[in-house]
Amino acid sequence: MRTIELRGNEVVLIDQTQLPQRLVRVRCRSAEEVAVAIEEMKIRGAPALAAAAAMALAVTALRSRARTRGELLRELERAGRRIGRTRPTAVNLFVGLERALRAARSAADVEGIRKAVVSEAEAIAEEDVAVNRKIGENGAVLLEDGDLVLTHCNAGSLATVDYGTALGVIRAAWSAGRKIEVIATETRPLLQGARLTAWELSRDGIPVTVVTDGTVGYLMAQGKVDKVVVGADRIAANGDAANKIGTYSIAVLAKEHGIPFYIAAPTSTVDLKLRTGAEIPIEERRPEEVIFFRGVRVVPKGVKVFNPAFDVTPARFITAFITERGVVRPGELAKIFKG
Repeated sequence: MRTIELRGNEVVLIDQTQLPQRLVRVRCRSAEEVAVAIEEMKIRGAPALAAAAAMALAVTALRSRARTRGELLRELERAGRRIGRTRPTAVNLFVGLERALRAARSAADVEGIRKAVVSEAEAIAEEDVAVNRKIGENGAVLLEDGDLVLTHCNAGSLATVDYGTALGVIRAAWSAGRKIEVIATETRPLLQGARLTAWELSRDGIPVTVVTDGTVGYLMAQGKVDKVVVGADRIAANGDAANKIGTYSIAVLAKEHGIPFYIAAPTSTVDLKLRTGAEIPIEERRPEEVIFFRGVRVVPKGVKVFNPAFDVTPARFITAFITERGVVRPGELAKIFKG
């Protein structure tokens, strides 16, 4: 199930705000429409945002009326700046932009730029699928028959172009015949776990139980969690990792209860320019996401709301990273980029 595709001169993506009630696809005909879709969480997930960013530049190039190479490059750079303002935490978005812009700059003329940007956007999408399947293969061996696996937020097909990172590990283990069960936290305030993760797993026939975010500690104390597998939006050089808000709390609880805590992510999510997680920019989203639930006010008027989208889990709470290049401990991250 492709979350996002480049079809002709349009970006076609699943509107994740409509799930699980309806499976609706949205057509974006400009970088601005892609940017709004990102901001409104119609498309989300670090790997998916890399593809979305590159595809936004592809439709810009395809629809541009620029007559000169310089004019088209300036138009693409403006579109890139607009996309870059949408969500600051997920480094993959910026990787996708830079790859598309680098491809554009390498071309000699207007038509060459169009072909180069489209080719790069399509390559990013296809690479994402292959990388996710390799992550799944590498991580599946960590899950055993009978495991109760907890995941937070959504790191499945909907967070990628297809297959998923954390859910890719779960899918690969299930396909290999391991009888596992998944516990999905609802993931406040937008319920990506309850709406998206549960929807994906139920479609695949993988047993899944949704719990409130505050139930995790109770489950671990009762011995009802064997492994934790989550995704990530940016990983610093020292192994500190940013993921959906609430991940840090789960990691601390896992450490206290002696439960392995894994992060499944492509190497493109590792930002070696940042030494520690303290340097990762954390997106703060609109307070209305907390104030209202499905259009109904649940916070009294006049009460302040703080709504960070991510938190940072220190490397000491992470058992290992599952990447397309292998499973590594936080202190070994640099090794996978050598050779």
